[in-house]
Amino acid sequence: MNSTTMRRAGLSIAVAAALTGVAACGSSGGSGGGESEGKGKGSPDLSPIAALRTIETKTDDADSAKVEGKTVMGTQMSMDMDGSMAWKDGITGNVTATLTGGTQAEQMKQMGQSEIDYRYLKTGFYANMGDEFASQAGGGKHWIEYDYATLAEMGGAAGSAFKDQMQNTTPNQSVKMLLASGDVKRVGEETVRGTKTTHYSGVVDVADFTGKNADLDAGQLAELKKQFSQAGMSTETIDIWVNGDDLLVKKTEKADMKTGAFSQTVYYSDYGTPVTVEKPPASDTVSFKDLMKQQPQA
Repeated sequence: MNSTTMRRAGLSIAVAAALTGVAACGSSGGSGGGESEGKGKGSPDLSPIAALRTIETKTDDADSAKVEGKTVMGTQMSMDMDGSMAWKDGITGNVTATLTGGTQAEQMKQMGQSEIDYRYLKTGFYANMGDEFASQAGGGKHWIEYDYATLAEMGGAAGSAFKDQMQNTTPNQSVKMLLASGDVKRVGEETVRGTKTTHYSGVVDVADFTGKNADLDAGQLAELKKQFSQAGMSTETIDIWVNGDDLLVKKTEKADMKTGAFSQTVYYSDYGTPVTVEKPPASDTVSFKDLMKQQPQA
């Protein structure tokens, strides 16, 4: 396994971790609905902004949920994810990501891995890379540790924004983005997996929103906007479906990038589900930073 493959695969793992449903961008979906009468606090009696503020609070207070979804990043990656996440005291959770296509999935196949188990803790996340990685590059260790502070240090402005996102984002981040969009609209009433929901939609300036919601100085913000521009991503369309208890049932997001269309669909269920995360044993863990030091040619 050469150093370039190792570095690219390691970064692919980090990207996939950020796209597991709670802290992510993703695809507009669902059919359009009419303005028929709805139920619950997200009803037509409330303006979209007032309804979204209630939804934001209710979802934030729910503390945890099961997540299931699919992400496509142009030609780079397509991925299915399934697991549970909690956000009462920082983001924690257990999620399995199955890479189903794209160049990054091919890189992972070179490492004998198409399914990655993630464990999220307050200070970072861990990815189980399997036996082939352990024997070829991991020094006998199966887990890679991605410490958020280290990722921020290595990634510049984007790394700092990523750290903030991963440590603070909850499923209601998509609601916050809609509130920030300035043009949110109530699409109508629709049924999602047997549940009656209210559908809302809006378009968000991604760099502007990320910069305002991350602890970045003026220089870092300018760098972040440059990175978004280089990626070809400027705006994102967000759709959410909310049940009668003002909780997200589904969200979809979409954006254009230079490498192709970005899309994600995530379903939320079983709010309040217990979530317990065990830190992998240190004897079976290698840090991403140390792994990159072992790859001087990368």
